[in-house]
Amino acid sequence: MFSIRFIGQPLVKLALVFMFAVPTVCPASVIARMQTSYGVIDVQLFDTEASLTVANFINYAKSGAYANSIIHRNYSVPSLSIIQGGGYVWNGATNQLNYVVTNPPVDDEYSPNRPNVYGTIAMAKTSLPNSATSQWFFNRADNSVTLDDQHQTNGGFTVFGQVLNSGMTVVNAIAALPKFDGGGAFTDMPLPTPITGNLQKSNFVIINQVSVLVPAKTKAADRVFAYLESLHPERFSPAHSVAPNSKSTTGSGFYYRHYAKTKRYVAVANGKVYWGAKLGSTLKPIGSLSNLLATAAALGY
Repeated sequence: MFSIRFIGQPLVKLALVFMFAVPTVCPASVIARMQTSYGVIDVQLFDTEASLTVANFINYAKSGAYANSIIHRNYSVPSLSIIQGGGYVWNGATNQLNYVVTNPPVDDEYSPNRPNVYGTIAMAKTSLPNSATSQWFFNRADNSVTLDDQHQTNGGFTVFGQVLNSGMTVVNAIAALPKFDGGGAFTDMPLPTPITGNLQKSNFVIINQVSVLVPAKTKAADRVFAYLESLHPERFSPAHSVAPNSKSTTGSGFYYRHYAKTKRYVAVANGKVYWGAKLGSTLKPIGSLSNLLATAAALGY
């Protein structure tokens, strides 16, 4: 059997009870966008409630540490259901997996007000307090009984964000993939294609990049664009993530983004949002900017 072995990686410890609940979204002003090989996952970060943890995650994201990283764990038993990433990166030059280079551990910021329930993201760690570094996991069930009670012994598993829009559809699609036992930290690895010989990038669920959106500091149009990119990645793909990707042109009067893969524009002019293959009168109206902004804002954008 093919084996991939690394030692001493963060694991999520187990307990005994399974429940299901829909989480309450906490207020936040920052959104992280994971562009994966299975679609876009937008995460509302709890930058006020878990400021150290969010800053730690953003530092990894902005440094490029998560670019070409993989989802290496899909673990599910009656008491716990997660997918985990942030620990290993595909190296195309050597066709192998490398560790994500880690920064010093971040202090635990566990709070019972931010439980490990369905649709949240939390930091993975060892059994020691204050040991989380780069790895994180998505809760695919209400894991609060299993994970939250451990705060008295190991500091707890810090929830620092909530998946937005259709992101859990992507998370659950990844979790539905066949699993491979590669040993060590890879005993429950989701694989799009089986490993039959030398490792290939196509064997793994790839996180192409993690970028950061700050809706409170961006234009209304950019907030709507971010929402539409998450809602319709088949049209607005690859999804842009930051305001500098948006442009305005005096000649057409449009404020827009262009998507090279689909050769389409999404644009704003005169209080309306449009999309199409060419700037100008050929663009098709989607709706009013104010209405779309209200919908986007209600979903956290």
